[in-house]
Amino acid sequence: MNLRAITSNMLTGPYSSFLSICNKIPPSLSETLVRYATTNATLLQTFEEISVTSRILKEKSPCNFLVFGVGHDSPLWATLNQGGRTLFLEESKYWTLELNKEIPWLEIRHVMYKTKVSEAKKLFDIGKSKQCQTVGDPRLSKCPLVLKELPSEVYETEWDLIMVDAPTAFTKNLPGRMTAIYTAGLLAKNRRDGETDVFVHDIDRDVEDKFSRSFLCEGYTTEQVGRLRHYRIPSHMSGDHTPFCP
Repeated sequence: MNLRAITSNMLTGPYSSFLSICNKIPPSLSETLVRYATTNATLLQTFEEISVTSRILKEKSPCNFLVFGVGHDSPLWATLNQGGRTLFLEESKYWTLELNKEIPWLEIRHVMYKTKVSEAKKLFDIGKSKQCQTVGDPRLSKCPLVLKELPSEVYETEWDLIMVDAPTAFTKNLPGRMTAIYTAGLLAKNRRDGETDVFVHDIDRDVEDKFSRSFLCEGYTTEQVGRLRHYRIPSHMSGDHTPFCP
């Protein structure tokens, strides 16, 4: 489904009620509608895939939403989470600077990854070690799969939704999503209470499929639509010695 169709759905679908109760819509919402109504850009996620996340946002927003990656769909996520906080982590410094100028109301942080897709097997095996099967503050973890150099706000916020749609991972020399997937799971399990909805895109690829099944835990899978898989991960901080995976 193209961007114009998605924009139309925002105007007539479940978010139309938001428009009807305001005499003047927020600038970010109006900018997003204009952007999608006038661009020919194609979103990397299909309408069916986007609908999975938007349904959960409808239930939980305004909420805290962490997104690994920035793309043409970014204004959509921030707008659907109107009143909440949507934070994007982007590996490209150029793209971060460009979007900060073009869409200044998006909250984007530039981050760096030190892995390569070619290291996936080694990292997967390391992930089975005791130090990687322990839940706690990511900054204190001894597991090599943990991203420890993210902005402090990432670790200090309890995220209600996390989307893993980056970093780039389509050739062996690119960073891959091994550490992003593992860290997303650890952030979810380390929250004080409640649960986190985690979405992984491109699960048709081996790394995304294998790492999400193992470190987000197959037992927490709720659904899969197209190339998007949805996990609902509960807090592991209740003190009842919850195993890393059920």
